[in-house]
Amino acid sequence: ERGTIKPIPNFNAGGDAKALKKAMKGLGTDEKTLIDVLTHRSSAQRQLICEAYQKDTGKTLVKDLEGETSGNFEELLVALVTPPAAFDCREVIQATKGAGTTESVLIEIFASRSNEQIKALSDAYFNETKKKLTEDLKGEVSGDFSKALLLLAEGKRATDTTVNTEKAKEDAKTLYNAGEKKFGTDESKFIEILCQSSIPQLRQTLVEYKNISGKTLQQTIEGEMSGKLEELLVAIVKCVKSVPAYFAERLYVSMKGGGTDEQTLTRIMVSRSEIDLLDIRTEFKKLYKYSLHSAIKVRNYSYQSLNERTSGVSLTRQMSGSVPAMYIH
Repeated sequence: ERGTIKPIPNFNAGGDAKALKKAMKGLGTDEKTLIDVLTHRSSAQRQLICEAYQKDTGKTLVKDLEGETSGNFEELLVALVTPPAAFDCREVIQATKGAGTTESVLIEIFASRSNEQIKALSDAYFNETKKKLTEDLKGEVSGDFSKALLLLAEGKRATDTTVNTEKAKEDAKTLYNAGEKKFGTDESKFIEILCQSSIPQLRQTLVEYKNISGKTLQQTIEGEMSGKLEELLVAIVKCVKSVPAYFAERLYVSMKGGGTDEQTLTRIMVSRSEIDLLDIRTEFKKLYKYSLHSAIKVRNYSYQSLNERTSGVSLTRQMSGSVPAMYIH
C-alpha cells in the first residue's frame, strides 16, 4: 500500500512479452521499451510476463536481458524480473560467496525482513542450493554475531501484537544490568531480547530502557559493543523504531562521498518499491532536508524511474550520465 509501483489495469502478459522480444531482436536493444514495460508492472505481473516470454520464445527473459544489456542497467532489470524471495536469496548468496563475506548485506536483510519474508528466502535458498540457509551461514560468520544472525535467519521472532508493559520494563532492566551497570557486557542478553521479542514489544522496551538509563538503547549498544555484532543490533533497533527511516539512511550512505554503492541502491529501490518506498522517501526528506529524487539525480544516472504520477507510476529516461539506476520524484 505504501509502494510506488502498483499493478496496472488491463494487464496483458502476452503483449508485454512480445514487446520485450521485439525490443531485444536484431542489432541493438530498444532500452526504452525494456524500461517502460518492466518498471510499470508489479512483481507478480512481471512473473506472468516471464512465463509468457518463455512460452513464446523458448528462452528465459532473465537470460535474454543478461545477453542484451550490461553493467548496472543489467543488474537492475534482472532484479526487477526476479521474485522478491529469490532476489533476497541471490543477494545472500552473493554476500557469502568467495573468500570474504559482505556482512553489511546480511545485516540489512535479516534485520529488516519479517518472519514470512525470511521463510520465503530460506525456501528459495534451499531450492537454489539444496542446502539449509542457517547451516551455510554457520560456516560464514562466527562468534556472537553468528548467534544473533542465526536467530534472525530462523525467522521465529515473536509475532504477538499485544504489548506487555511489565515485561518491557523487565527486559529493559535486564539489558541495563547486562550492559551499562555491568563491568563488561553480557552480549547474550542483548541477542536474546532483540532477536526474539516481537516488534511492538521491543518498541515499548526501548521506551522503558530510556526511562531507566537516561540513554537510548542504541547509544548503549554503540558504547558497549563493537564490530559486526554492534552493527547488527543497532540495525535491529533502527528497524524497530522505523524501517523506512532505516532504509532512508542506507540509501543516503550508498550515495555518500565520491562513489556510489549501486548494488545497495538497486537492492533497496527494487525490494521496497511495492512495500514502503513512499515512506522511505518521506523519511529521507525529513532526515537530510532534500529529496531522494534530487539525491539520485545528482549522481548523473542514465536511467531514472519510479516517477510517481496521478495516473500511476511511470518511468522517465534521461541520458545525462553513464551509470544506470532508479529514482523517485
